Amino acid sequence: MVHDEVLTTTEAMKYVKTSRQTIIKLIRERKLKANKVGRNYRLLKRDLDNFIRGESV
Repeated sequence: MVHDEVLTTTEAMKYVKTSRQTIIKLIRERKLKANKVGRNYRLLKRDLDNFIRGESV
């Protein structure tokens, strides 16, 4: 069974090399998939890779 790596917005910003505000903006614009856990978002690394490659979410 394969498990996807789950990232926080801070980890995602470091991975994509952009600001946390940009990550949150992309989530709110529904350009990035994310799940809200409490007050924070969690993203799958696979979804970030797809976004970088220009694939739709």
